[in-house]
Amino acid sequence: MNSTAKGRVDGEVAFVLHTYPFRETSLIVEAFSRDHGRVALVARGARRPRSAMRGLLMAFQPIELGWFGHGEMRTLAKVEWVGGQPPLKAQALILGYYMNELMLKLMPRDDAHPALFLAYAEAVHALAAGEDSQPSLRRFELTLLRELGYGLTLDREVEGGRPVDPQKRYAYIVERGPVLASEREHEMETFTGRTLLAMAQDDFSEAETLVQAKQLMRTLIHHYLGGQRLSSRRVFMELQEL
Repeated sequence: MNSTAKGRVDGEVAFVLHTYPFRETSLIVEAFSRDHGRVALVARGARRPRSAMRGLLMAFQPIELGWFGHGEMRTLAKVEWVGGQPPLKAQALILGYYMNELMLKLMPRDDAHPALFLAYAEAVHALAAGEDSQPSLRRFELTLLRELGYGLTLDREVEGGRPVDPQKRYAYIVERGPVLASEREHEMETFTGRTLLAMAQDDFSEAETLVQAKQLMRTLIHHYLGGQRLSSRRVFMELQEL
């Protein structure tokens, strides 16, 4: 990736998070780039039938972008295909939009997060390859919260700082950490110490860990969304009902 003092960036690896029409023939592109974070770009003329950009600005495909300008909105100058992966389909597509929606609602612009970019890319690859996407999704969610400054305490109890016991059950107090379930068991859902420790060690090999990690992350993300609703989650629930 090359960057100059004039605000010109070239060869920046990125993913498209969202596009929407701008004026008669252009698009606003919300992209997540490796070295510049989330950026908003004007793709001039991209809606014209013969635009070279038109077929490249697709979600869930790695691309290289070039842009110039300063301020909140820059001008997209170049899009290059990096090498495609299978398109997301059915449930995988909805889960991909779920990740994109979280990025758009929680991640500020122009704030680089290489670790989050890697976690996002790995999750998209797992979804495209038809692999078990749950471990990658949980890693993405954990990395997102950590990069936003909301890193989780998973291996030590809130009260006393004792190590979490894998044989006990815990409630998780948002923005604090685990407390023994015996003290709060009627107030909220609980998780095994074994699950919390596995999450702390990035180990999602057990089915129980995946189930409980999903429950915990849903609670935490709902809190940090601050009442913002996720369209992707609503669509996913409706499809499950069908």
